[in-house]
Amino acid sequence: MKTEQLTCDYLIVGAGAVGMAFADVLLHETNANILIIDKNAKPGGHWNYAYPFVTLHQPSAFYGVCSKELNRGVIDKCGMNEGLMGLASGQEVSAYFDAVMNETFLPSGRVQYFPMCEYKGNKQFVSALNGTQYDVTVNKKIVDATYLNTNIPLTHTPSFTRDDDVAFAPVNTVVQHIAKHSNYVVIGGGKTGIDTCLWLLQNHVSPNNIHWVVSRDAWLLNRKNTQPLTSFFFDAIGAQANQVEAIAASTSIEDMFDKLEESGVLLRLDKTVRPCMFHGATVSEIELKALQSLRSVIRHGRVSHISKDKLHFENATWDMPDNALVIDCSASALTNLEMKPVFEGDVITPQTVRAYQPVFSAALIAHVEAAYSDEKQKQLLTQVVPLPNRDIDWLPMTAAMLRNMQIWGEDQALKAWIYHCRLDGFSRIVHGVDKDDREKMQVLGRLKSAGAPAMQKLMTYIHGLKAAGQL
Repeated sequence: MKTEQLTCDYLIVGAGAVGMAFADVLLHETNANILIIDKNAKPGGHWNYAYPFVTLHQPSAFYGVCSKELNRGVIDKCGMNEGLMGLASGQEVSAYFDAVMNETFLPSGRVQYFPMCEYKGNKQFVSALNGTQYDVTVNKKIVDATYLNTNIPLTHTPSFTRDDDVAFAPVNTVVQHIAKHSNYVVIGGGKTGIDTCLWLLQNHVSPNNIHWVVSRDAWLLNRKNTQPLTSFFFDAIGAQANQVEAIAASTSIEDMFDKLEESGVLLRLDKTVRPCMFHGATVSEIELKALQSLRSVIRHGRVSHISKDKLHFENATWDMPDNALVIDCSASALTNLEMKPVFEGDVITPQTVRAYQPVFSAALIAHVEAAYSDEKQKQLLTQVVPLPNRDIDWLPMTAAMLRNMQIWGEDQALKAWIYHCRLDGFSRIVHGVDKDDREKMQVLGRLKSAGAPAMQKLMTYIHGLKAAGQL
């Protein structure tokens, strides 16, 4: 088959949230021509496969692309997110990215979009629809926006086996299988498992009929502390001050986590169970209380096999309740935890440069590409913040985030860009503080004075973990 020739300045592989956020900054801050390819039929990446009741865990106000608002400024007046900024549903996010592509990117005349295509490497891709092959001349750089590989529950292969007579559904198809069951066994203690348990509770399933398999308990974030509104200053910025003070005052890693919990920075499901996982899942206080109403939480580690009458673990079994539907929520959100340089020759690999915020990270990386020319400076400004898995991963993640914030703060031009970036949730709250507001200035003073001691303490702990072979 004949190979078609294409030309662009930037070839972006992946039209998910990261690729879209990166392309948006390039489009608005440069004159570059952009070519985006993606394997899906529509932009949005994993949102094309989202389970029907998924929502963002953090406010919509700082999600999406810089140039187009996702949040409608709504404060939820009811439900488990009452009193906090709205959380876009999966359908809303999917429609949003479709609108960005069709109302902003394509009308610009500088974006070419090739859905349903597979990238083959070496600046070549092929259409899944008709087999057409494309060879791209890239004048500037390739952007690999697929590196943070998202594991999708619908296509995820579980690590356990099961018998054919087990009533079983991936979370994506649970609505079709939900009827005529008396009990629900939810496998997975992460964000998806949390969403599923809350969805069942919101749909009037008794807590007694929900059985939650949690292989590892996790530290959770309080959503109240993530609200990008001036009215939440003492929650959002206060939590940041509490965090650095807790780290600085701690005498051990365990004591640090205790102090983080005592100061409201971290939450946990059960006060009697010590979390050993951290993925950055965020809950409201109402949601946490609802989850704590579940009395059947199974903590025997990972499931190895499911039979109709038992769940099998490595060193235990658990009797299945009558007429139970097993809901698989065991897929990990991000599976690629290996870091590599963001800027490396003619390839840009967007990764998190601020914890919990992949789209802000992608936007900042694109701005650095657009505004800076020196390769070493680009690398300095975009040092990767490692994705967490275990509880102790919170330490290098937080240290890397504090390091980047200090570096950005010393670059006045970048500091100004962050202030005006829609995807940054908190700069405007901080810079909008009236110098005569003693209470708020006191919080900022606490944050500033504890920052350096906290960083020093983190590095001491990290050095010890590395010496012990734990990091």
